Order: sequence, then structure tokens, then C-alpha cells
Amino acid sequence: MNRLITLSMIASGFLMAGGYKIPEQSVNSTALGAAYIAHTTDADTAYYNPANMSFLDPTINYFEAGLTLAHLPSNTFVGTHGAIPASIASGESEVENLPIPYTHFVKSTDSRWRFGMSTTTPAGLTKRWESPVQKMYAEEFTLQNVEINPVVSYKVSDTFSVAGGVRAVYSMGKVYSDGGTLAPAKREVEGDTLEYGYNLALAWKPTPDVSVGITYRSKIDLDEEGDANLYLAGIGRRFDAAVSVPIPAALNIGISKTWRDSLTVELVYERTYWSAYETLDFSYGEPIQPALRDAFDKAKPKNWVDTNSYRIGVTYQYSDKLTLMAGYAYDETPIPDTTLSYETPDSDAHIFSAGFKYKHSDSLSYGAAILYDKKVNRTLTTGANLDGIVGEFADGGAVLATVGISYRF
Repeated sequence: MNRLITLSMIASGFLMAGGYKIPEQSVNSTALGAAYIAHTTDADTAYYNPANMSFLDPTINYFEAGLTLAHLPSNTFVGTHGAIPASIASGESEVENLPIPYTHFVKSTDSRWRFGMSTTTPAGLTKRWESPVQKMYAEEFTLQNVEINPVVSYKVSDTFSVAGGVRAVYSMGKVYSDGGTLAPAKREVEGDTLEYGYNLALAWKPTPDVSVGITYRSKIDLDEEGDANLYLAGIGRRFDAAVSVPIPAALNIGISKTWRDSLTVELVYERTYWSAYETLDFSYGEPIQPALRDAFDKAKPKNWVDTNSYRIGVTYQYSDKLTLMAGYAYDETPIPDTTLSYETPDSDAHIFSAGFKYKHSDSLSYGAAILYDKKVNRTLTTGANLDGIVGEFADGGAVLATVGISYRF
């Protein structure tokens, strides 16, 4: 398989705190809008704060599996692109529906050490445009990936625990762009890669009703090498190519408070270090067609910025069997006006979520949750964008529906 994935595509797929990162990897996390760092109580603890594994019942194995369906409505653009008038430059992307499976497991223990494992889809994207101007840049950008994350925790005391793990991310991607009748250039790239990182966590319970959690996920550099098929006026050539891709580090800090063993409120602050994404720069094994150098071989500034996300989640133990959850989050976009593009037509977002879990028996429970990601409309004025985009991006966002089943044994 070709092994080159463009930086634009991967940045789109891994866009955290404002785009296409998928922090919701369980029923609980979807229902709480990912305000789920300090007060984690089931198998998904292995992913969201593995240090809390030390405070789960040590005689029990925890397992959860589920599926999220991500519905991505069309992004619409109304405006001009350089000298191209609005009648031609305006368009909308295709609607996408993406299945996102997950599993979590925490093993029982008879010591201070505990082991867990998560298999997740932490990011993903399919963005397709058929309108002529957008098609020049993003006829199709697709990223599929899976992360396997084994973790271990150590119980330092009855109130404090630490944890760490290894992240193994396998991704497959595709990027097509086609100038059509507007430009005689076309690009076809497909690729895959396997890269590694790490995560760290701590959990502290200063009182029985207060929990504090901190997690950190490292930056992962995806050093891609592979093939690029570039076409000029219908004539194509194949090139060896390479690009280095940063997946930024992320820090989460959460604190929760529980009243009367029934109502829990958690606040989470997330910092994502997107300033690592400075430029998009390809290198090739030999010079490419001169007419394509500006489009495919010239380093393009990105200059993304670090972002903040603010989350609040509420969990209510309605009865011995039924747990109700709801959440809200505000996500900042890392993309400045200067480098906003059709591949990542992103903006700040308001996120609303709700869900439930039902305890069928001491061993079996199941649940469902829904999340709505509402993007803020974004307007680019004359001279604000380096590519000459002037107009408004609207709609987009996402709706996530998650179902899952938990088993204790």
C-alpha cells in the first residue's frame, strides 16, 4: 500500500478540541461530553484515567464494548475564492456517517498493581466536496485509525494512585484533489502508518466525596514515507515522497464532587498543544512537474495555536438500577483565519450531551447516549486568508449516538 498521508488530512483527522478528534469512547464519556477524568467508575477507566483503576473493586474484572455512529452534516461555504466569484466558489460538502467501535478492559488484582487495555478510534475523518473549487483542494480526505492502549496503575496509598501506558496508533488514509475544469492538476494519495506514544495519569481522593484526576497524552510524530501520484493535464507520474506529521500532546485536569452518593458534578479543563503544527512541507525523491510545485511541493504555513476545552458533566444515580447523565462543553478551534481550509472548515463549538446506564444484573449493564456538536458560523473577510477564501462557513458539526454493554466478572 502507498504509505503517504498528507499532513492536512492527518491534522483534520486528529483535530482535537474543535473538529474531528473523538474523545467520546464509551457510553459514559458520550453522555458526559468527555467531562470524565476525575470520577471514572467502569471499564472505560482504563482509557479516561487509568490511575483510577486502583480504586475499582480489586476482586472484579471489568469489560465494556460498544459502538458510536458519528453523523457529520454538510459544511456549507458561501463566498468567493480569489478571483473566483461566489456563483462558482460556493458549495457544500457531502454528508458522512462513520461507525466508531471501542472496547475497554480492567483486570482484577491482588496487589497494588492493576492492568487495563483499551481499543479505541480516537480520531477519524471523511470530508468530501464535489463543488468545483473545493474539489481542487479536498475531493476526498479520509482517515481511519485504531489505537491500542495498554496501561498499568500503582496504588501509592488509599487516596493516591498513578498510571502510565503505551499508545500504538495504526492509521489508513486517502487524499484526492482534482482541479477539474478549473485547473489541470490532480492528486491521488493513499497510505498507512503505525506510530507510538505514551500516556500518564494520576488520581487523588482528598475526601471520600471529592476526586481529582490529571491525564497527559504525548505528542506522536508520524514520519510518513510512501507514494504520490501527481497528474498534469491528464498525464500522471509517480514519486517517492515523505512528510512528518505531529499529533499534539494533550493535558486534562478534572475535579468532581459527589453529594449523598447520588449526584456527581465534574469539571474538566483540556489543553491541546496544536502549536506543534507549523507547516505542511512535502519532500520528493526527485523534482516533480514544474507546474505543480506551487500546489504540491511548496511549504505551506499552518500556524495552528494551542486550544482550551471546558467541560462539565452531571451524573445522577436515580435508582439502584438507573443512572442518568448529561454534559456541556465549549471547544476552541486551533485554526487561525489565515490558514482555514476546505479540508478542515473548523470553528469553535458548543457541545450538548445526555445518556443513561441501566443495571440489568450484578454482572450485566447497558446504556445509550447522544451528543450534539454545534459549530459556530465562521466568516473570513477580505485579506484574512492566505488562500484568498472570503465568505462564511456554516453548518457542519456532528451528532454522535453511542450504545454499549458492560460486564463484570
